[in-house]
Amino acid sequence: MHSILVLYYSRHGSTRQLARQIARGIEQIAGCEAVLRTVADLGADGQLETDTSGDPLVTKADLQQCSGLALGSPVRFGNMAAPLKHFIDSTSAEWLSGTLIGKPACVFTASSSMHGGQETTLQSMMLPLLHHGMLIVGLPYSEPALHTTNTGGTPYGPSHLNHEQSRQLSTEECELAQACGKRLAEVACKLQG
Repeated sequence: MHSILVLYYSRHGSTRQLARQIARGIEQIAGCEAVLRTVADLGADGQLETDTSGDPLVTKADLQQCSGLALGSPVRFGNMAAPLKHFIDSTSAEWLSGTLIGKPACVFTASSSMHGGQETTLQSMMLPLLHHGMLIVGLPYSEPALHTTNTGGTPYGPSHLNHEQSRQLSTEECELAQACGKRLAEVACKLQG
């Protein structure tokens, strides 16, 4: 069984919704299971708050055991959110030991405005994954929803545009997130045989 880690931070739930859709896509591939994990929030004083009221907190063992990684964060000034960055910054030992080298990864995000920095946030999450030696999997334009979406979705990874009228994912956003999860799982299977 290939274990694909879906690691995210979500304050208001939009990124969590995308994580769930990516997990659905992963589990459409025989022999793959999605492992949903989150990171601890940072309080106003910069201290970790461990009450996530949702999925379990990620551990370093999750990184070692995974065959692939989907990494998600809401947009924060065109960058990934501090709690996720805080966790990534704590993975020096995994970087030194090569824990993630050669494993496939994808990224996903959510923002509350059309030009809120989705693509730069996706790119900011790719950088540490590349330093870890991971192989980035995007969304090719062979996905029909990339041509029709007027909400979220980019070739860099799934995204959600959280309009005030609708906090729910659009049909295209769900399709793209599931397609990305499937693609990530397929690549993980091919790489690990």
